[in-house]
Amino acid sequence: MPAHGLTRARTMGPIADAVAAAGGSVRRVFGRAGMPLTLLDTPDRLILLRDQLALVEAAIREIGDAALPARLSTRAGIVGLGPIGVQVQSAETLGAALGRVEIVTPVLLQTATLTGVRCHGTEAFYSYEVAERIEIGRQANEILALGYLLGTARHFLGAGWRPKRAVVTGAWLPARGEIEALFGCEVALGPRAGLVFPAPLLGALNPRRIHPAREGGMEGAPIDDGLAGCVAHVIALDLDEGGPSIDRVARRLGLSRRTLQRRLEEAGTCYADIHRRVMLRRASERLAETTLGIGRIAAELGYGDAAHFTRAFLGWTGATPSQWRRHHSSRSRLASSKPGQA
Repeated sequence: MPAHGLTRARTMGPIADAVAAAGGSVRRVFGRAGMPLTLLDTPDRLILLRDQLALVEAAIREIGDAALPARLSTRAGIVGLGPIGVQVQSAETLGAALGRVEIVTPVLLQTATLTGVRCHGTEAFYSYEVAERIEIGRQANEILALGYLLGTARHFLGAGWRPKRAVVTGAWLPARGEIEALFGCEVALGPRAGLVFPAPLLGALNPRRIHPAREGGMEGAPIDDGLAGCVAHVIALDLDEGGPSIDRVARRLGLSRRTLQRRLEEAGTCYADIHRRVMLRRASERLAETTLGIGRIAAELGYGDAAHFTRAFLGWTGATPSQWRRHHSSRSRLASSKPGQA
């Protein structure tokens, strides 16, 4: 079974802006997708790829704009790809840039997806594929991705460049005319999504090459898309909504409770251990970064009162939350006072 895909939440902001501009309800869209609005403030946070797809579909339904994915990605261009966009702009040729996208995308931006270039005679096919078995929102996600792929090519070939055609999967394509106008080419249906263009263009030189080190081209930690990592990200996400449970996490991953438990056992861990690590990390972050009272942090973590949270934290660390906060504050002051420290 393919790994569950994870992706950065940075596309959430443009989607929310588009919904608001069209007079739709951003809160309703996020609610339908089962996603917390707090994601808008954390663009580099990791979420399930299937949740992103559900959000795009909810936005399309909310404002009645099936061409929304093409509109968003063509407007953003390679800037919307973050550090991957910097890698593209630092490549010598278009072919080298597409090679970098293939390697870096699953590491920094979005796992469980495949990109690559295949040449057939004089034609090149720049493909995009979701490896995870997700049906809802798949075509919309392909259109979103193709817009970014188009932006990559246009960096080398000019803003007005048009591919021979684009291809998406599915039995039919809503708003085909609008999407074709945005892409500047015919959009066909086929077994794999991608862009078709003349193969010799792979040698096109970069007209505005930058230096990736000076532009922060590899910012961001690599994505761990193992099952334990996915479970941890879902638990952290559900904390924003009032409290995770193993049944809720299993549903979000498209698994039964027993299947999730069995696969975690096979990976050498269990749900309780992952849940404890996530809770400790979130609690430590809130204690270190804010001046919120212990009761408020307890409520954020789903505890009924400060006493229950204090007992749990004492079991995790051997210290109460107040003791931990005082110790952390003392260490921080000591580190900042050392010579040579910023």
